[in-house]
Amino acid sequence: MESKSTTNIFQKETWTNLGLSAIIPICAIGVYLWWLIYHSLPALSAWATYSVLPLQKGSHLGASIEFFLYDTPKVMMLLFLVVFGVGIIRSYFTPEKTRAFLSGKSEFAGNVLAALLGIVTPFCSCSAVPLFIGFVTAGVPLGVTFSFLIAAPMVNEIALGLLYGLLGWKVAAIYLGTGLFIAIFAGWVIGRLKLENHIEDWVTQTNVSAVTMEEEKLTFNDRIVYGWDAVKEIIGRVWIYVILGIAVGAGIHGFVPEGVMASIMGKGSWWSVPLSVVIGVPMYSNAAGIIPVVEALLGKGAALGTVLAFMMSVIALSLPELVILRKVLKPRLIATFVGVVACGILFVGYLFNMII
Repeated sequence: MESKSTTNIFQKETWTNLGLSAIIPICAIGVYLWWLIYHSLPALSAWATYSVLPLQKGSHLGASIEFFLYDTPKVMMLLFLVVFGVGIIRSYFTPEKTRAFLSGKSEFAGNVLAALLGIVTPFCSCSAVPLFIGFVTAGVPLGVTFSFLIAAPMVNEIALGLLYGLLGWKVAAIYLGTGLFIAIFAGWVIGRLKLENHIEDWVTQTNVSAVTMEEEKLTFNDRIVYGWDAVKEIIGRVWIYVILGIAVGAGIHGFVPEGVMASIMGKGSWWSVPLSVVIGVPMYSNAAGIIPVVEALLGKGAALGTVLAFMMSVIALSLPELVILRKVLKPRLIATFVGVVACGILFVGYLFNMII
C-alpha cells in the first residue's frame, strides 16, 4: 500500500515539474496514437472475429462478437479522451464555486445557470446529499438546486461525448437540448410548488461551514494530474457497466430481428414511451453503460424518442439515487421530483417520435 502511494506521489510530482514545452509534445503524440488506434478498430474487430476465432460472416453470433470487439475498445477510448479533457475543465469548477455562483440567483435565471453548470461540475450519486445540503444552506432556491441535481448526472460530458462518438452530433445535440429542457422545466416547477417544508429538518439546521471544503490553488500541470486522476476514478468505477452494456447491445445487434424492436419501441405504439420509462427507472446504470444499448436499439429500428426516454429514465430517475436523496427529502418531495421529471421525459419521447 505504501509503495502504491509513493508511486502516485512520484507521478504527480513528475507532471508538476514538467514545463509546457514538454507537456505539449507528449499530449500531441498521445492524441496521434489514440487517433491511429481508434480508426483501426473496425478492421481489427472484423479480423479478430472472422480470422482469429473464426466465425462465419453474416451469422448471428459473428455479428454479436464483432459488435462487442469493436464497441468495447471504442467506448473505452472515447471515455478516456472525454473524461481526461473534461477532467481538466472540471478542475476550474469546484462545488464551492458552483454553490457561491448560484446563491441568490432569481428562479428562472438560476434554473438555466444551474442546468448549464451541471454539465461540467463534478457530480455522482454519492455526492448528491452533501451537494444538496451545501446548496440549500447557502440560500440556493430549492428549484434551482433540483435543476442542478437533474442536469449533472443526465447531461454530463460522458453522455454527450459517447453519443457524439457513437451516434453523431445530431443525436448528441438533441440529447443536450432535451436534457437541459427537462432540468430547467422540472426545477422551475418544483420551485413554484414551494415545497421547502418537505426537506428533512436536520438539513435546514445544518451549518453551512460544516459542508465547506478548502479550495486548492492549482497550476496547469496540477490540472493535467487532475484530469488523469479523473480518468482513473471514473473509468475504474464504470468499466463493468460499460462491458455489461456493450454485451447487451451486442446481443440485440446480433440476435434481435429489426422488426421486433420496431414493433415494441417504434413510433406506432403509443405505449412504447411510458413503457420505456417504467422499465428504465428500476435499472441501475450510467451514461457509459446505457449508451451502447441505445446504439443497438436505434440500429434495430427503435424510435429515437422512445430510446431517449428510456435512456433519460435510467440515468435521471435511478432507484439508487432516489434512495440516497431520501436522506434529505421527505417522501412527498421525492414523489413530486419523480413525477415532474417523468412528465418531462414523456413529453420529449412523444415529441421526437412525432417530428423525427
